[in-house]
Amino acid sequence: GIATIDIKADEVGIVELCRDRQLPLHTFPSQLLRTISVPNPSAIVDAEVGTPSVAEAAALSAAKSQTLLVPKQIFRFPIENFDSQLEIQNQKGAVTIAIASSAQEYSDRTGKLLLVGTGPGELNQITPAASSAISSADAVIGYSLYIQLIDSLLQPHQIIEALPITQERQRAQRAIELANRGLTVAVVSSGDCGIYGMAGLVLEELHSQGWDGATPNVEIFPGISALQAAASRVGTPLMHDFCAISLSDLLTPWEAIEKRLVAAAAADFVTAIYNPRSQTRVQQLTIAKDIFLKYRHPNTPVAIVRSAYRQDEQIHLTTLEKLLDVPVDMLTTVLIGNQSTRTHANWMITPRGYFGTM
Repeated sequence: GIATIDIKADEVGIVELCRDRQLPLHTFPSQLLRTISVPNPSAIVDAEVGTPSVAEAAALSAAKSQTLLVPKQIFRFPIENFDSQLEIQNQKGAVTIAIASSAQEYSDRTGKLLLVGTGPGELNQITPAASSAISSADAVIGYSLYIQLIDSLLQPHQIIEALPITQERQRAQRAIELANRGLTVAVVSSGDCGIYGMAGLVLEELHSQGWDGATPNVEIFPGISALQAAASRVGTPLMHDFCAISLSDLLTPWEAIEKRLVAAAAADFVTAIYNPRSQTRVQQLTIAKDIFLKYRHPNTPVAIVRSAYRQDEQIHLTTLEKLLDVPVDMLTTVLIGNQSTRTHANWMITPRGYFGTM
């Protein structure tokens, strides 16, 4: 990029050079430039524009560096290249240049964060807007499994960063870092990015960094959530009031989760259980089952859907009493019906009330 003092922002030669070479132009006021320590200050320049250095100070400011690669040099057009004394007299003077190297590429573009929900995983379940966002991004960041699921949407020129499942905050910080450089960054989550996904974490991280709400720009692309995908594979279990509860206590105290389970069970919500069981967390689903059995009939319909719409999809319709007979893991969504939920010909139906009591 090119950097100079702000009074040169409309200098024809500089503007045309940046236009022709597609270089960003960054200008600084003299008040800022005069605070930069440089090896070759000039009292003449100071008297003329209010700062003892333009080239060196602007280079260091734009690069956010304290070291010059090349100190200032003055270039003049050779006199022998002119055909007449008049041309020499009309020569506008000289240009002073200094070069500094930035730790990161400078851009005058406003960065963008595209927070994308990719749905259950199959490409035909991704919304067109979400698909376009992923393909148009300069960088795509996500959990390694989710990156694999959208591999055919990725472009050769893109920065692709797949991080492990436990590094959600690092993903958010990295995405913001790249967006602050002027890149368009897609952060992908399975399901809907705003339901137990990365969208909330990115916004929290921006808030903690004093984000002004505008730079980088943020756009959210919703996706088909896990509870919607699971419900669609077994019928219409969510036709009446429902809620979602995650059994993972990594970020939420188990005491709070247990209170929510009791409240949902007592209020007769159809309940979608996320993160029902992991390799190290095996008792929570048993506790959840026992809580619901205090308020609902043992034969209450339950759907257990693993990896909805993916090649290894598994679907089980069972009852609350037999919930633990079916294997579940972190890729499983459990749907517990309310007191009106019924099964019919391998379909799970929660009445809305149009036909009265079923």
